[in-house]
Amino acid sequence: MPSFSRSRTGCRLTRAVVLAGLVAPALPAGAQPAARPSAVADSQLFRRVDSLVAANPGFSGVVAIGRGGTVVHLAAAGAVALGGARPTAETAFNLGSVNKLFTQIVVRQLAAEQGWSLDTTVAALWPQYPNAAVARAVTVRQLLTHRSGVQGNIFAGDSAARASLRTLRDFLPLFVNEPLQFTPGSRDAYSNAGYVLLGLLIEQRTQRSYFDVVAERIYGPAGMTRSAHWRRDSLPAFAARGTTQDAEPGVPPSAPRSNMATLPARGSSAGGGYASAADLVRFVQALRERRLPLAPPPGIGIAGGSPGVNAIIEGDLPGGRDVIVLANVDPPAAERVAQAIRRLLGATD
Repeated sequence: MPSFSRSRTGCRLTRAVVLAGLVAPALPAGAQPAARPSAVADSQLFRRVDSLVAANPGFSGVVAIGRGGTVVHLAAAGAVALGGARPTAETAFNLGSVNKLFTQIVVRQLAAEQGWSLDTTVAALWPQYPNAAVARAVTVRQLLTHRSGVQGNIFAGDSAARASLRTLRDFLPLFVNEPLQFTPGSRDAYSNAGYVLLGLLIEQRTQRSYFDVVAERIYGPAGMTRSAHWRRDSLPAFAARGTTQDAEPGVPPSAPRSNMATLPARGSSAGGGYASAADLVRFVQALRERRLPLAPPPGIGIAGGSPGVNAIIEGDLPGGRDVIVLANVDPPAAERVAQAIRRLLGATD
């Protein structure tokens, strides 16, 4: 999704997991992580969560507390769209850059299955990549870790231009001819374009649509039944429509409006897919039960955001809780709530 800052949109992985694109060691087969003691009991936590949501009049979305793959408490506020119904645990929200985690998992799975290293160049995996100089210089690991130097604004253009972005191939002209921003591996620079390139590599190596591959390898095994990269013009009724107050020429910043014009026609391997809170609780449980090969342990902390989009996953918090906060309003609406819950639980990592 369009980047506000790396901490808001950069597949922010803060705890024990996919840090700089590298998956932490998994637990032995069959082992379950020991639940850390919590500073607060469930009954008190649930009351405080309800109060947090009620005390944030600008919040629109859901806060789900999960345990063992089940939503044990839900607080909801706002509407699925302006004038619409209140969201539920089954309402699907735009995840922003949270989708980058799914892309990482699939890339690692393919590397293991097909016998290539993350240090393999793009050229070795995709000899026909249209920019040979970039392909020869950049490795998969550098793309995963935002150290590739691949640049280009995948959100360039007006609403009509963004409406034409329906496949990963449609994004390619927005960055393929750009020179590298720096020598690969020499420094960090957040790159949405680099993650679109990873998605294109997935398509190249599987000869299938990225969207189908993620559905088969992530959504299916995790039991995520309300998750997909739907097109913005054909969202299902249970998908939240975002609203933004970001300034726009001729529109007062205080006037909420639809964020649809800021979105591509369809999200990408860099972000913009949808999932419900219940699905994301099930996803963290799938990590806990090791149902997704080469995925991280459940102790993840990841955020995504853009105009009208803010999504947070905090897995394996004290007391064995998983916290999902999804908002269809501007950042940092979900982040504020998630940070407050972490403090309540006594989470320090």
